[in-house]
Amino acid sequence: MALDRITLSTFRNHAGTQLDDARQLNLLVGENGAGKTNILEALSLFAPGRGMRRASLADMAAQDGPGGFAASVSLNTGDGGEPVKLGTGMAADRPGRRIVQVNGAEATAISLGEWLAMGWLTPAMDRLFAESAGARRRYMDRLAVALEPAHARYASRYEAALRERNRLLSDEREPDPAWMDSIEAQMAEVGAGLAQGRARLVGALTARLAELPEAPFARPLLTYEAGGELTREGLAGHWGDTRARDRAAQRTLSGPHRDELGVTMAGKMMAAAECSTGEQKAMLVAITLAHAELAARGRPGVLLLDEVAAHLDPVRRDALFDRLRASGTQVWLTGTERAPFEGILDEAAVWRVTSGRAERV
Repeated sequence: MALDRITLSTFRNHAGTQLDDARQLNLLVGENGAGKTNILEALSLFAPGRGMRRASLADMAAQDGPGGFAASVSLNTGDGGEPVKLGTGMAADRPGRRIVQVNGAEATAISLGEWLAMGWLTPAMDRLFAESAGARRRYMDRLAVALEPAHARYASRYEAALRERNRLLSDEREPDPAWMDSIEAQMAEVGAGLAQGRARLVGALTARLAELPEAPFARPLLTYEAGGELTREGLAGHWGDTRARDRAAQRTLSGPHRDELGVTMAGKMMAAAECSTGEQKAMLVAITLAHAELAARGRPGVLLLDEVAAHLDPVRRDALFDRLRASGTQVWLTGTERAPFEGILDEAAVWRVTSGRAERV
């Protein structure tokens, strides 16, 4: 077990909700719009980033509340020590500023990755293979953070340095070469860490997926397609050589911000974007399970599965539950009814969610 004593205050439609005595498998059941996914979203805020919906802080605050929100959890780290208290939220008098606390002391959102390995799969992710390469880069980074917490810092610092270089490239005045050298050196240092982390992620997932049978979930073949050099020296030298080209384009045309995740269905050797919706879903489930198993080898792992079981046939549902049991990670699932979860009801903690309230059943 990883998370317990989960408390939400004026978070979306949850005025005040508490979930205690969580288990490895946890199920939230309720009608559409009851607030099940809102609970998962609150849990996703205990990972670096903007959460599973990528919503603004203001959107998370209850519409009829004071303007802020709070979420807290008790984290069992598995080392036999006292649980760690994690909290996050936004104060009503400081809109737009996220608050993060660890045992009552102020912390950064990025530091949350040092405590938890968090992953999720939602219906919105069904469009991943049809979306832009940027969506797949964010997907890679989120998975990489769960395996290597430092990856979050590489991602945020690279974005900041890239914005600065692009600003200088688009300026009417010729940028100072020494200042450009400095910016490119910063970009190269964090960019190499970013690219190498993505490459390691894809390599680890590829190795784990190769150990698994193709059935009942379609096996995806993953490739990391680098948008630039993978070393600090290579990146810095390349950006120095292409400075005139990039200035003409007024933006940086190559680098980790042009990386791509390639996904092919092994059985058909067909690109994921060309596969059926069901095949794409099966590949996403396979990647999610493989990643959860890798993440659980380090810090406590938490996996959020929103409306996943209802879209699987009985054979795949049973296989999903078996893999979740063996994964070593804590799992939170949602569904509109209990029937698809008959295979785990005897062992799962179950809450019925109704109009922003959760009651243990």
